[in-house]
Amino acid sequence: MKKLTIITLAVALLAACATNNEEQLKKRAGELCRYIPDHELREEAREYMTADFYAVLDTMFNYLPEFEAMDHEWLYYFVTGNGGTIADYTVTAVEMTDKDHAVATISVRQKWEGNENALVEDGDSASMRECENAEVDDVEEHKLYMERVGGRWLMSDFDGHKADCIRHIAISRDEQARRDAIGDYLVNEIGEHYQKGEICIPTIAVVASELADSDYVPVLCDCWVFWYTPSGDTLKCVSGGNHSGLMSLELKDGKYRVSSFEQTVDGAGWEPSARRIFGSYYDVYQNIHSNQGVQEAVRREQLRHYLKRHGLRYRYYQDYGWPAVEL
Repeated sequence: MKKLTIITLAVALLAACATNNEEQLKKRAGELCRYIPDHELREEAREYMTADFYAVLDTMFNYLPEFEAMDHEWLYYFVTGNGGTIADYTVTAVEMTDKDHAVATISVRQKWEGNENALVEDGDSASMRECENAEVDDVEEHKLYMERVGGRWLMSDFDGHKADCIRHIAISRDEQARRDAIGDYLVNEIGEHYQKGEICIPTIAVVASELADSDYVPVLCDCWVFWYTPSGDTLKCVSGGNHSGLMSLELKDGKYRVSSFEQTVDGAGWEPSARRIFGSYYDVYQNIHSNQGVQEAVRREQLRHYLKRHGLRYRYYQDYGWPAVEL
């Protein structure tokens, strides 16, 4: 009887320890929720994430070209999406997969920022009604992955985004290598024929790029070559011009180079040549080439990226006879 009592007490103690451990993990998961990246990666999150997870997110949020966000916004919206809501997190469960790894189930309800009044669509009538302190009705479930490092539980992944980001970074680096090859060609082969300033910075708008085989990449693009001369905090453009067409890239020894460039022709022959070169992508090309707002947005973002990569600090760029544009 005494032996049975001891066993019963031992089982009870083990159960109590398991319960306490689960509650501690839930509490820790709740703390980590505050550092889930959503539109931005907070610097202080470094202390609450594993080193490899933070490094991947840091690369994605802070070192990839900013203009890529236009095409890959989902990478920045881990929870709330592109709207005026904030996430309200509740840890509903936690499961240890081994002694150093656990997965927390997070219930997320969306709330309007600042508890401001919100306009909510009224189903059938499609009328809009004003709701005070409105919440989005949908409650989503997410998975927060935790790893014990040096005795502390840290966030090691969230909804599998780490793998998504690693894949995207690899693709982005390959795309950047292609852009670098095109940029080098524009500077060295085409920029040489313009009036030179101090810095030649091309702008590249990729219309379409298809991998034909492992060693040949055709890239349809709308490109500009600009020469700038710095004046104070402004890059003053001294010359520039458009060069659109089909770039043929070769991959040799792990490095891309431009093997040929078929350009649209000037004057009356421009449209026939553009239709022939761009084919089914002609309308896409036209939407980029003829839209001043798109051209300026691409130019501004790629200038920012160039300056960041080269450690240069300029606040404006300016074309001759036009107001300066803030970067």
